[in-house]
Amino acid sequence: MAYASLEECLIDLEQHHHLIKINEEVDPYLEMAAIHLRVHEMNGPALLFNNVKGTKFRAASNLFGNIERSKFIFRDTFKTVQELIEIKNNPINVLKKPFKNIKAGIAALKAFPLKNPIHKPVLYQEINISDLPHIHHWKKDGGAFITLPQVYTEDIEQPGVMHSNLGMYRIQLTGNDYVLNKEIGLHYQLHRGIGIHQTKANKKGCSLKVSCFVGGPPAHTLSAVMPLPEGMSELTFAGVLGARRFRYIYQNEFCISTDADFVITGEVIVNENKPEGPFGDHLGYYSLTHDFPVLKVNKVYAKKNAIWPFTVVGRPPQEDTSFGALIHELTGSALKNEISGVKEIHAVDAAGVHPLQLAIGSERYTPYLPSKQPAELLTIANHILGTGQLSLLKFLFITADDTNNLSTKNIQSFFTYVFERIDYRRDIHFYTNTTIDTLDYSGTSLNTGSKVVFAAYGDVIRNLCKEVPSCFYGLQNFANPQIVIPGVIALKAKTFTTYENAKQEMEQLNSYLYSYSSELKDVAQIIVCDDSNFLSEKLNNYLWVTYTRCNPSHDIYGVAEFIEYKHWGCTSSVILDARIKPHHAPLLEKDEATERKIDRLFEKGGSLYSLIK
Repeated sequence: MAYASLEECLIDLEQHHHLIKINEEVDPYLEMAAIHLRVHEMNGPALLFNNVKGTKFRAASNLFGNIERSKFIFRDTFKTVQELIEIKNNPINVLKKPFKNIKAGIAALKAFPLKNPIHKPVLYQEINISDLPHIHHWKKDGGAFITLPQVYTEDIEQPGVMHSNLGMYRIQLTGNDYVLNKEIGLHYQLHRGIGIHQTKANKKGCSLKVSCFVGGPPAHTLSAVMPLPEGMSELTFAGVLGARRFRYIYQNEFCISTDADFVITGEVIVNENKPEGPFGDHLGYYSLTHDFPVLKVNKVYAKKNAIWPFTVVGRPPQEDTSFGALIHELTGSALKNEISGVKEIHAVDAAGVHPLQLAIGSERYTPYLPSKQPAELLTIANHILGTGQLSLLKFLFITADDTNNLSTKNIQSFFTYVFERIDYRRDIHFYTNTTIDTLDYSGTSLNTGSKVVFAAYGDVIRNLCKEVPSCFYGLQNFANPQIVIPGVIALKAKTFTTYENAKQEMEQLNSYLYSYSSELKDVAQIIVCDDSNFLSEKLNNYLWVTYTRCNPSHDIYGVAEFIEYKHWGCTSSVILDARIKPHHAPLLEKDEATERKIDRLFEKGGSLYSLIK
């Protein structure tokens, strides 16, 4: 459907039993987020909060709570968008099947933003930041945040909507040193289009004009997270996906979406930053307080009967998981066409997306040689590491499958395939002192850490163990060995103190295990952790603990490790130290008092009782 507003979408969802209204008064401090999290864990419906304490505005969440509902929202345009992306990737197909692509071509006309003939924003009332729902998501958050913002900026060298950037960068409304109603925080990470716009504005000594849209048709929200090529406006994608041209006007030189529920306008002044955070983020930890640009508020507008959309992020999977799944289905073969030789790439949501990615590529360089080892795979890996937001990845496992039976979506089978074949003497490749995801605190400082590529190809060289070898029961200072998946052993160790002590501990472990090399031949990976029972309990625990808490250059060791001409390798099992380190960000934990408080909604007579019943 071509929704003209967020409310139209919510009405449609309710009519199709995808939404529940909550009429009881709810507190935006922790309570709304806790309700959202519990409903999402139950794979529940979208929520409309009709009575939010401290504000006259309603709020909605969990619209994209699962992939089925997300696709339902875009049910009339989903296939057309896929066709348009396919046309871009393979334009020759248009010549081969011109009539099949007529519908997609007509739909593409919606891509061009439409300047609203209304000269003044009569659809809006002017309000203050203090009038908005101030949703405080996690107890240690620095204040209230906007979690579904559409942050609009323009290129000062090429002004106008067609060279604009629309991104989802979190906005801190209150707390810290922000002056209420006059300043808000603007947090954005590496490889974001807004950074390019701010850099250009700074060079000219100009402030960067920013418009923050909240709400409006759901296509606008999804477009703000689409990884489009640099220079391509997300507004064009929003028009096609929503089957409705993006409508806008300019007011006091600021672009205003006339379909949005709320618009905040302001300016980022050159070299004016303030502390932003903490914020409970999508890796399952708090991102800490750092200096980020401060947005000097100009005007705040709200549509009549406006609705405030929000989401809650935390340890995955959460609602943003559906964003990723939806984008992956929409883009289809786009990445294959961009990176030659790639068959599949899977950013593992359970590990927080950027910390762990799995890939299947081709291996075609030396078909004339009898021996098999990674060659083209290394070229592909370098290409992946240099492509957009993929460059933020930390652990990349890549392999080739000549039978085309392997899939990155079956994570355990993928790891089994890789671990059966990987030769740790040659197949580990480090990238040190480089950039990593801003939200990943496993590195040495903000945005700084290391990466590693595990590239495996060839015949099976080990039969992965399914039981813990007996040698692991004789260890000192390491306890409770557990099988995680075939070939992977978890070991409980003492609390991490310093890297100097960790090095000594790992040398002791290596020295002991080296004497039992024959028992280790079918052990591919050893994970040293704080709680081996938790890590081995389920696959998602292994993915989350191991790959969010390791800095490859600092936390990877190996039995009989060596350095030869600056290449690191080991002749037996690889060891990952996945303990929590003193510099890591705190874990996200639910507030028990708030959990008891929201029980009333799930009890008989409460708005959400039907979910339990």
